[in-house]
Parts: sequence; structure tokens; C-alpha cells
Amino acid sequence: MTEPKDYLAGVGSDIAKSQKRVLFVTRRTSTKVKVRDEEQVQTFPEALLRIAVAVELLVVALICASLLFDAPLEGIADPADTPNPAKAPWYFLGLQEMLHYFPPIVAGILIPALLVLALVVIPYFNVNIEAEGLFLTNRRRRLNIFYIASLGLSLFLLFFKVYVALVPTLIVAAFMLIAASSSLDSAKRYRRYLASKPASWWIMTWFLFELIVLTVVGTFFRGPGWSWVLPWKG
Repeated sequence: MTEPKDYLAGVGSDIAKSQKRVLFVTRRTSTKVKVRDEEQVQTFPEALLRIAVAVELLVVALICASLLFDAPLEGIADPADTPNPAKAPWYFLGLQEMLHYFPPIVAGILIPALLVLALVVIPYFNVNIEAEGLFLTNRRRRLNIFYIASLGLSLFLLFFKVYVALVPTLIVAAFMLIAASSSLDSAKRYRRYLASKPASWWIMTWFLFELIVLTVVGTFFRGPGWSWVLPWKG
């Protein structure tokens, strides 16, 4: 003898909500799945169309800029006259600034390799897929991890005297502490904003902040022999 199965019957039109074995549909309605608003965009054609439009607008903007402004090129290279300092293009000045502090194997190979490896490995881990605030759940455990990571990174930068990278790190850490002491019900709007940001947002913010600061320092504050100079003093 097998136990009888409990087949349920109901009246309704939302199949997604009322999943029944048997569903009676009246004449006044029809079988359908009600549409729910979701913060998602289909890859094709919506996302690809937007990307194509953005690329075309970028190409048009670059063409207009090239017609109106000349590229900031220097004179013809002279092997007998090496400029001091010899600076890389602006998009490599952050890396060149790190070469001033770290050994070449660290700044030129180890750090870029770790960044690329992180971009490859991180998507395979279940890292806050719901994009919830970093300190909204497991607050004590996550705070302990934050203290260890920030302290270790700060000591590492202090050991190599990388003060230009230490300052952005401490600023981001201060904002993270504000987020840890805030909630989604805080009175201040900026506290609610910081409390809602996930770990990925904080990591990307720190990375972009570091990149901007290192690039600006290498572009405007480095003179002959890669010494520290003030740009308004020549």
C-alpha cells in the first residue's frame, strides 16, 4: 500500500504564485504568469545594444577631440639627451610610482599578477551575491577580518615607506568604520549609503582611489631623479 498523494486544486491565474497539480481556469480569466519588475537586463539584445551605442559615442567623442586638440607629444627622441625624469605614459605612472618604492619583481610582476589572479579567481567564489551591506550581517566576524586586513596592509606600506598609498588606505578604512557603526535605519543619509555598500564596492573604491592618487603623484609631483617636487614651483 502506498500513501495517497495529496493533490490540491485551486482557482487562480498566477501560475508562478499558485503552483498546483490541478488548476481550474474560469472563463473570466486566462492562464498567465504575472510580470515582476526585476533589476536585470537581458544580455541580448538590450545589453549588447547599449554597449554598441556607448562604443559608438566614445569613438565620435575621440574623433572630435583629435580634430580640436593636438596630442601632447614631445620632441624627437635623442639618445644623447635622456630626459630627467623619464616618465612613462600617464596610464603607467601609477606602476612607475610603485617601482620607486618596491623592488622591480614586486611592483612589476608580483602585484600585477596578483591583481589579475584575483580577477580570475574571485568570480568562482560565493562572495556576497545578494550585494548586501558589508557589516549588516556577521558584524563582529567581519569587523575582525577588516581589522586584520587593514592593519596588515598598513604595516606593509609603512615597512616600504609607501606613504602615498598609505593615506588613501587609511581614508577608505575610516569610511568603512563609519559604515560598520551605521545601519540602514541611521538618521544620516550618508551613513545609510555607506552601510548599504557590499565588500566588492569597498574593494573597488580602494583600488580606484589608490590608482588615482599614484597617477596624480607620478604626473605632477615627481621631478628630476624622481624626487618630490611641488608642481606650482616648476
